[in-house]
Amino acid sequence: MQNQPQSFSIKNWSNDDKPREKLAQKGKSVLSDAELIAILIGSGSRNESAVELSKRILGSVNNNLNDLGKLSINQLMQFKGIGEAKAITITAALEIGRRRREEGEKKVEKIGSSKDVFNLLQPVLGELPHEEFWIIYLNNSNKVIHQAQLSKGGITGTLVDVRLVLKQALEIGAIGLILAHNHPSGGLKPSTADKQITEKLKNAAAALDMKVLDHIIITQREYFSFADDNLL
Repeated sequence: MQNQPQSFSIKNWSNDDKPREKLAQKGKSVLSDAELIAILIGSGSRNESAVELSKRILGSVNNNLNDLGKLSINQLMQFKGIGEAKAITITAALEIGRRRREEGEKKVEKIGSSKDVFNLLQPVLGELPHEEFWIIYLNNSNKVIHQAQLSKGGITGTLVDVRLVLKQALEIGAIGLILAHNHPSGGLKPSTADKQITEKLKNAAAALDMKVLDHIIITQREYFSFADDNLL
């Protein structure tokens, strides 16, 4: 009877195939995502190498590193061979990558389009598992004076305090306001509540000679602009 093929430890692989040695000899760019994660976790299990385990983890998120970064420590620990220490290591490494990407983003100092708003806030809001509502405060030249989180809520929505928005605007001398929040679900269609809070803030700001210039809904890769869609 033919024996079933079995996995064997990475230590038995040739040096050209071992992730650590491969990185040292050939550079980081030649390693696959699974090989890089295998270096982080160090070892697999009796029946599965670290690389095979990494491939299985990546496969669960369609080989998308951004989606992998959204998994909690407890979710990672559901994979056989991943204990708390390995889960924390993976989480920490992906968070470093996210922060590096955020720091590398071109800093937007003046808003000229809805795309500028997306570039400014996507690194902050794009991958969050919960919803947050932010305000960007602008002067009369559309330069960013201040940006701040106004509220943080569950995935079903947030509570927005109009008085707090306008109080902050008056204190810093803002003329224009841009509203922004994320949709963790990935959907771009504004809800009835989104439209209502936009209208409420727009009317309240107008009474103080301020203008709501846009409301941006942000997801991981895309955005929706109320101004671009003539909803303001």
